[in-house]
Amino acid sequence: MRRIAYVFGALAATGAGTYLIVYLYRWQWQRAMICGVLLLVVEVMLFGLVTLGRLNRIEERLRDTDRRQRELDARQEDVLTRLREPAAAEEEKRFRWLEDPAERSYVFVPVLMVAGVVLSGLAWVVQKVAATTARPAERRLAGRLALLSAPDPAAPGDLEDLPAPGNGSRRRTARLTAVSVVAVALLAALVTGLANVTQTRAEEANEHQATSVLVRVDLRGTDMSADRKALAARQIWEGCRDSTAVVLRHAPLGNLGDGMFAGVVRPALTDHDVLRLRGCLEDATLERAHLTVIAVDDVESGDDSR
Repeated sequence: MRRIAYVFGALAATGAGTYLIVYLYRWQWQRAMICGVLLLVVEVMLFGLVTLGRLNRIEERLRDTDRRQRELDARQEDVLTRLREPAAAEEEKRFRWLEDPAERSYVFVPVLMVAGVVLSGLAWVVQKVAATTARPAERRLAGRLALLSAPDPAAPGDLEDLPAPGNGSRRRTARLTAVSVVAVALLAALVTGLANVTQTRAEEANEHQATSVLVRVDLRGTDMSADRKALAARQIWEGCRDSTAVVLRHAPLGNLGDGMFAGVVRPALTDHDVLRLRGCLEDATLERAHLTVIAVDDVESGDDSR
């Protein structure tokens, strides 16, 4: 399911990015902004999916670490128990005669018996103090030996899940390097391409006297009268007169009927200004109105009626 989401997001991002570049090339800013917002939404979605995937992997690693720690603690307790078993058995055997000294009292003369009891008591106290102070050292020793102890046969093997030493890091480094190189190359190509198609440069003047533009106006709604179409066409036309690098001082718009209009622009437009004017006209934001550029042609001074 996650792979399907990644594929869908990648396709949506590719489409939105492609049309973003296309609309920027056509100087259609409204459509470019819509595609940019869509691209941003898709990127946020992909970033969220990647973040959730990373969080899930971190959670799985934490669970696996907890499981390994519990297994290690169990091994440590097992080793600590094994280390303490001889000491406990030895402790049970020592000074057993003190528990019931009356059984063998005939062995000792009174003076030796009292001295033996005192010395045995002192030795018992020393042994208890030594055993108490040695427990932290035993626990540390058990913690070190737990790493060398054999794992539980019933538990799954840990060594089989580990990658070969050095292979994982080298592969990750190679993949990261390749992805970085490709990303930098694509970014440089994108920036260079956008700069070439959208940067305004000084162009050679058009040798013709004027440029004619033939457009068609389409309205959505109930009121689609000729006057409404003429008003919408003039509003869009006047709004786009300042979209070119050349100041359009003389740009009349004539009504040809059936929603068709012809505009004459003086001075004649260069190729770049034609792109900017066409993009502005077709990307107009007038409500319920859409203007389509049918043809753009250069004319001489005596051919304005064409």
